[in-house]
Amino acid sequence: MNLHLWLIPILPLAGAAINGLFGRWFSKRLVAGVALFFTALSFGVAAIAALRLVNASMLVYTELHGIWIHAGDFNVPFGFLLDHLSLVMILVVTGVGFLIHIYSVAYMEHEGGYYRFFCYLNLFMFFMLVLVLADNYLLMFVGWEGVGLASYLLIGFFFLKDSAANAGKKAFITNRVGDFGFLIALLLLIRQFGSLQYSEIFNAISHSEAGVSLLTAIGLLMLVGAAGKSAQIPLYVWLPDAMEGPTPVSALIHAATMVTAGVYMVCRSNPIFSRAPMALLAVAVIGCLTSFFAATIGITQTDIKRVLAYSTVSQLGYMFMAAGVAAYSAAIFHLMTHAFFKALLFLGAGAVIHGVGGEQDMRKMGGLRKYMPKTFWVMLIATLAISGIPPFAGFFSKDEILWQALNRHWLLWLFGAVTAFITSFYMFRLIFMTFTGEYRGATSSADTHGHGAHVDHGHGAPHESPWMMLGPLVVLAFLSLVGGWVGIPPSIPRLFGIENATNHFEHFLAPVISAVSPEANATVAESGNLELIMTLVSALIAVAGLGLAWLLYVKRRDLPGRIAAALGGIYQLVLNKYWIDELYGAAVIGPIIAFSRSVLWQGVDARAIDGSVNFGAEAAQDVSDAVRHQQSGNIRSYAGWIAAGAALVVIYMVWMGTR
Repeated sequence: MNLHLWLIPILPLAGAAINGLFGRWFSKRLVAGVALFFTALSFGVAAIAALRLVNASMLVYTELHGIWIHAGDFNVPFGFLLDHLSLVMILVVTGVGFLIHIYSVAYMEHEGGYYRFFCYLNLFMFFMLVLVLADNYLLMFVGWEGVGLASYLLIGFFFLKDSAANAGKKAFITNRVGDFGFLIALLLLIRQFGSLQYSEIFNAISHSEAGVSLLTAIGLLMLVGAAGKSAQIPLYVWLPDAMEGPTPVSALIHAATMVTAGVYMVCRSNPIFSRAPMALLAVAVIGCLTSFFAATIGITQTDIKRVLAYSTVSQLGYMFMAAGVAAYSAAIFHLMTHAFFKALLFLGAGAVIHGVGGEQDMRKMGGLRKYMPKTFWVMLIATLAISGIPPFAGFFSKDEILWQALNRHWLLWLFGAVTAFITSFYMFRLIFMTFTGEYRGATSSADTHGHGAHVDHGHGAPHESPWMMLGPLVVLAFLSLVGGWVGIPPSIPRLFGIENATNHFEHFLAPVISAVSPEANATVAESGNLELIMTLVSALIAVAGLGLAWLLYVKRRDLPGRIAAALGGIYQLVLNKYWIDELYGAAVIGPIIAFSRSVLWQGVDARAIDGSVNFGAEAAQDVSDAVRHQQSGNIRSYAGWIAAGAALVVIYMVWMGTR
């Protein structure tokens, strides 16, 4: 069976090449057509490959295209791997990516660099698909670095704005810190196993050909790389600033695809982590702390996109916590549902920004439900999903993570539960501040604000977006509702008398997720009743967050200001994001700049390198100045020098003849 997997990534690359090389001479309609055509084809091939793999009841399909690197006994083939894990990923990347492409056609219509934007968007999809389809770590690393490059280009798309250019550089540099750890992990894999093939490494690990200490070191180094790409503590700082890019970029890169690469890498490497308990614990702790930490920041933010940015960091922490308790299928399940509702939230926020003339401050919105009811309903569905309200998608994936966390340690569950409450609160805060009450913004006509948010002149009131933008939102809203039904926990069907129910998503991924040791995932109780009780608790936590947000931002709008004033310094600490950026600036960036200026620039460059070059030049100038005085233009002087020279030659010859 030949699935032609190579077509899935190569089609977006073809679209990027065509628009990149010839797009400046194309009309905008043709540019959009090229980008959408190749993205749709990629999704179609991915869907066909998925159907053929499932219908053939195959566990894995490998497609090799020759040896890529050959050095002695070390070989790295160029090949693609389709199994149940990569199948989920390619459908998410191509499916959600295609919807975002459609949305972008209208959203970016009035921006410059139209062809460049779609070139970068297609290029990003190419690298992301290479990352998830790779059958070895080296090819994964190529896609890993490629999405870093593409994200730099997209985040800094409005490169004439200093904030956008700086955000792109910040994302690129921060990711390189994490990538350094990942690269060292690959070198350790080569040293220990002599291969970078998944199958060879995992097979060797299953036969106990590596010690726990080595696997722990490899796992921790991989965690460094994953923390950079998936914005975990302490390398999360790039993602909130990345909101400087156009809103479709936020939806594609920072909700559905790139930031999930770290989660995918950890889950793909589950045989390594499952046999390295300390590395697994580090993943769980980092994820737990990140989810709680970022959620608290989201409470105080007023920029609608930054609220969603910190929400993304928090939800990625949830995925890491799931992977850290060896619930890899739960992590991928939440990755999938998160792609649906977070892409919808970002695109919905873009529709709001579009409708109010580029404004992103929620304090200047309000009452938008009557102006853009369709946008309100789809964003409400996404908010219900991310908050964990049943029966929306996020409820099932988040509940599974909380249950698995409780099985590992009650403290992980407690942090996860508090984070779920905070998430529900700040997301409904966003809904109430944006769509309820009275409109607080300006109603005069506006123009583009550098965010792809064009408002027609003469139409100053907020307005609904065109269907080219609303269509993808409706599809994502449907997925945000039903996308979690494939992972309904068995405890819920048992409530209705169905005894042999199973978690279909977990069962689907079972061939890829290796069995873990009892130490890695000790079960707290076998009772189905306890799981059902905790499911009910999870739903009540989400409802409680909704209720508190309604009380503060609908019923008693005066309370938030009074609470902020009462909290004083604590509120200011959270409002200023715990001063982490300032701390980085003082402890890391400032010293590096000072060292670069005083040592590398003034010491090495100016004094050593430039000094040596300048010294040589000055010495040559001095010698030339001294010698040039011999050129007097006096013929008698020249004759004298010739006579003196001839005399010296004669003396030398006589002296040599007497020896």
